[in-house]
Order: sequence, then structure tokens, then C-alpha cells
Amino acid sequence: MKIGVADTTFARVDMARFAVDTIKNNSNAKIARYTVPGFKDLPVACKKLIEEDKCDIVIALGMAGQKPIDKQCAHEAAMGLQAVQLMTNKHILEVFVHMDEAKTEKEIYNIAKNRAEKHALNALALLKGKTSLAKYAGMGRRQGKQDEGPIKA
Repeated sequence: MKIGVADTTFARVDMARFAVDTIKNNSNAKIARYTVPGFKDLPVACKKLIEEDKCDIVIALGMAGQKPIDKQCAHEAAMGLQAVQLMTNKHILEVFVHMDEAKTEKEIYNIAKNRAEKHALNALALLKGKTSLAKYAGMGRRQGKQDEGPIKA
């Protein structure tokens, strides 16, 4: 089993470090890391991790600023990641953090850390099979913040 971790130099938190540490602490999976300048470089990095490095799944980590152009770039990157998933038939977990998700840098750091760690665990679960996350369906689980929990009748 091999997990790809793609991240950017534009991000203000080294989210890949959290993802890699979580994978290492919870599995014997091999890890291939690919760092690119920004969001829009992530799709090709993920495709290369899948095709050239033979990764079974990839975690794509990025951080968007607060300006409209930053959100547009994140959206374009997300569309590219969707295309790569369809081309390769492999999961790419999009782990994006937006700077306007919180008011302070400490909060952003905590969101980035939590989201990267939880998605690393999600990647490990998905590698176990398509039903491995079924027990959590409808549970309001969140990455980056506290779980919302299910809505009860």
C-alpha cells in the first residue's frame, strides 16, 4: 500500500507533515510526497503520484487566501482534482483550508492540523475497502472542526 501526499509552498502551515506523521503512526504504508508551488499545480502532482509513483490513494493539501482570486484558484484546483480522479480511478482526498474559516492564525493552524490528520485516517480507511467508512455514514463527522453529530428524529 502506498499513499501519495501532495502539498504546496503557498500554504502557511505544513499540513503534509501532519498527514505523514498520522500515516506513519497508524500503518506501515509507504509514502510519496510531492510539493508544488500552488493549488493549480496539485492536479498534475496527484496524477504523477498515481501513475509514476504507483500510489493507491493521494491526499492533496492546500490553503486558500481570503481574496476572491484565491477562492477561484481553489475551485479550479478542485475541478482539476476531480478530473484526475476520474482519469485514474483513484481517490484523491482534497484537504483544502481557507484562511477565512477562522479569525486567528492559531485557529487556522488547528483547523489545518485537524483536517490533515483526519483525512490521513480517512485515506487509510479507504484503502481497507469501499465499506470501511460505512459505519460513520450520517454521523456528521467533520475534518478541521468538531463533529456536528447526526440529526435525530
